[in-house]
Amino acid sequence: MAQSNDLSFCLTALEQDSTLIAVIELGLRSWLVAGLIPGASRQPLKKLDPDAQEVLRVLHRWRDEAVKAGRPIKRLVVAFEAGARRLLAGALASSS
Repeated sequence: MAQSNDLSFCLTALEQDSTLIAVIELGLRSWLVAGLIPGASRQPLKKLDPDAQEVLRVLHRWRDEAVKAGRPIKRLVVAFEAGARRLLAGALASSS
C-alpha cells in the first residue's frame, strides 16, 4: 500500500528564531500578506496587487530585515488557502 503525502504536519521542529512565517490571502483584486519576522518588533501586513513577483519582493525584504536584526533565515514557511494553491504555485514557478 502506497503512503500518502500527509501535509498536515511537519517532521521538523519549528525554529522561530530562524524561520520567516508568512500567510497569504489571495483574492481576485488583491492579495494580503502577513508575516512574523524573527528579531523584528513588528508583525507586518501588506496589501498587494495579485502579482507573484511582488510577493517574492516582500518576502525577500522581510528576510533582509531579519538578517539585519541578527537573525539569519534558514526556512521560509508560507500558508495560504487550499483553493489558491495552483494559482500561487503556478505564478511562483513561472517567476523563478
